[in-house]
Amino acid sequence: MNINIQSVHFKASDDLQAHVQEKVSKLFEHNDKIIRADVTLFEDGGAPDNQYCEIRLIVPGHDHLAKKGAGTYEKAVHDTVDALLGILRRQKKKK
Repeated sequence: MNINIQSVHFKASDDLQAHVQEKVSKLFEHNDKIIRADVTLFEDGGAPDNQYCEIRLIVPGHDHLAKKGAGTYEKAVHDTVDALLGILRRQKKKK
């Protein structure tokens, strides 16, 4: 399980990094072929819910990407992980 966390224009706290590790590790339980998860946390100054999380799952054959925004990074991470879980479930049903 390899999770890369990048925070753009700020230093992510240890608590935030631990939260991201905890939530994103759940994705690895749903698909054992995931090689890596790249997590990017950033802000967009013009929007009311301006804290965004973007997660790219590196999977052989094709990658999965989701991006969600919220009022806090914790909520954005939670929403993004939920979106990716939906993608992984749909993919599993296809096979």
